[in-house]
Formats: sequence, structure tokens, C-alpha cells
Amino acid sequence: MPTSPEGAIRTDQLWKRFRADKRTRYLQDELGRLAERLTGRRDSDRWRWALQGIDLTVDPGASVGLVGVNGSGKTTLLKILNQVMYPTVGRVQTNGRIGALVAISAGIHPNLTGRENIMLTGSFMGLSRKQAAARFDEIVAFAELEHAIDRQAKYYSLGMQARLGFGVAAFLEPAILLVDEVLAVGDAAFQQRCLDRMRQVLSQGTTLVFVSHDLAAVEATCSRTIWLSEGRIVDDGNTRDVLGAYRGSSETGGQIALEKTGPISINEIAVRTPGLSSVQSNGPLEVELELESDGAYRAWVYLGVSEGTAMPIFLVNSGHETLFEPGRLKIRCEIERLPLPKGRFYLWAGVYERNRHGPELLPWQAVSEFNVYGPRLDEAPRAIVRLAPLQLVSDWDLDRPV
Repeated sequence: MPTSPEGAIRTDQLWKRFRADKRTRYLQDELGRLAERLTGRRDSDRWRWALQGIDLTVDPGASVGLVGVNGSGKTTLLKILNQVMYPTVGRVQTNGRIGALVAISAGIHPNLTGRENIMLTGSFMGLSRKQAAARFDEIVAFAELEHAIDRQAKYYSLGMQARLGFGVAAFLEPAILLVDEVLAVGDAAFQQRCLDRMRQVLSQGTTLVFVSHDLAAVEATCSRTIWLSEGRIVDDGNTRDVLGAYRGSSETGGQIALEKTGPISINEIAVRTPGLSSVQSNGPLEVELELESDGAYRAWVYLGVSEGTAMPIFLVNSGHETLFEPGRLKIRCEIERLPLPKGRFYLWAGVYERNRHGPELLPWQAVSEFNVYGPRLDEAPRAIVRLAPLQLVSDWDLDRPV
């Protein structure tokens, strides 16, 4: 594999497999034999491929997101890039200092103080004591650990460990920054600071590989995204395109089914733009539901649209209670202007008793999917972290003083 410039990442047919942990003697003798009889598998057969034939090229200064369900191989790939784990087959090449936060306390020694951990990690990254000391105050300020920097790290909370670990990884001038789910720990202010810092290191030419289930953060930070599933690359390309495919396939996961799960069920559903064969961006949208109730209820009906998750982009209801009687009821909802760009979306529905906190008559669930045709959403500057996928029509006016 030829030498790459600083900040570049290359992998060639990367394979990694794991074997199940050996059972204790007692479990092997008793429960182990029972499990083997039930499953027909022996310990020696329990190999699992975590990565399968990963070919990857990342140019210096690129920002790459890794997405996929739990167990898809994202963290394993990051650990191999960070050389804390080695592939079973294949080659990997990284060039330059690597800053990594692959686990909450990765690289943090519990018996050392925060100060000692910063200096030690800097030496591992090839920095001189003077170079590490030059960044020390910034790391401490970012981690908000002025009051605890000389305490042993084992007395830090998970949030404190995450702040220290990310600060060390991101501030010691890495050529490559690997981040795995740092946003899962910490408050909103810390998450925002992490995203701001990642954008700063990108502007300085650092290569970023970012693993997160927060797809909005991936979309705001990364220009390229790779979707992993069962250790294989499913898709690799423009972030919005890859996330659109991932949301449709992974998050909703084919769970749309009009099954009876409560006192009220959906028999039929239609999502359409009246008079047209397809749903149009900024055009009218009509949703028609046929609901069937097994009793009499006064309830609120909610509809929402999402890109796949249960968190809706927007939510609507009629503004008043609906009276249900035993039998069928047709409900029609019309939206004058659908504020969605081109893409695939999912309709969610839920019915709740009159106090809105009572039993779910129809649990919140995806009930239909539909495609919207029209202009693509204009890309916002990356400084805007939370991108709301709405396409709104607005009128602008300029009034210059004479």
C-alpha cells in the first residue's frame, strides 16, 4: 500500500471476526451442554464476522460519518483505525497523529489525575511535554474541570470522563479525529461544544470520522457518510442521500403494518395530493383514515410526518376531541401546503383518550410511507447544527433608507 499524505485513511479488504467467550467450567459442563443441544452449535463454531471486506479511502481533511444499527461494525472499524485492535485479514493505513474517543473512558487511566492523563496522552500522540502543556488550559476549560483536574479520574462521573476524553482527543492537534457516540453522554451544552470543536478541527484540515446515532448531528457535520450493516458497506456517498436511504430501511425497518394493537385500529389509509398522481412539495396533502373502534371514546387523533424515526418533523391534530362509537369512522385531514422537500417520508398516527395522558387507544406508530416530489432542500451552512428538513415558502422585502 503506497504511502499516504498526513490525515489520509486507507483500508484494503478489512475483515475482523470474534469468537464467543469461553464459558466457565461449570457452565460448560451443565448449561453449556444444554445450550449446545438446543441450538445445535458448539463453542468452537461460534465465530462472528464483525467486518467483511471493508475497502475505504478517506482523503485528508474529509468529514466522514459512520451510521448503522448496533452491532453493524462501526466501533470495531474505529478501533482498528486507532490500532487498539487489529484486523483478522486485510490492511489498514493511517498517516499522522490520531485523536480518538472510541469509548467514554478510552485512554483515561483511572488512577491518574486529569492533569496526568492529559500529559500522558499527549506523549502517546508524539507531542513533547511543552506542546501538550500549550494546550492544557484549553482542554481543562473545555472539559470544565478546573475544580477537579488534580483529582484521580476514577472519581470522575461519566460526563466528566467524556468531557476530559473528548478534550484530550480534539485539542492535541490530531491529524485524524475518531469520535464514537460522544454525544450520548452529557448535556445539550456539552454536545453543542463537541460539535463546534469538530467543525473547528475540520477547518484546520483535520480528518474526521464520526460515529453517531444522532443523524441530525451527522448531517450537520459530515459531507460524506458510510452506512454499515452486518460488517459490510451498504452505501457510501453524499450524507443526505445515504441518511435518506438509511432512515427508510433501518429506522422504520418495515414495521408499517395495519395491525390491531389497541381498542382502535386502522382499516384503510390513503396519502395523496388531490388531483395528482404524486405528492408534491408545497402542494396540498390529503390524508384519509378509516378507523374502527370496539367501544365509545372521546379522544384526540394525532398525525405526524417523520423521516423514519418516531420523532415527527411536524405534528397536527384537529384542535378538538373526536367522538368514537363502536364501529367504523372515516377521518380526513387536509394540509394546504406540505412543507417538505423531495424525499421519502413516513406518516405516523396515534389516538389518545380525552385527558391526553390516559391509555393509548391507538399507539403511536408508522402507518404509511410516501414519496414527495419537488425541489431538494437547500443545504444550510454547517454552522447550523440541527437541520430541520422543511421546505417553507417565504416572502422577503428589502427597504433601504434614502
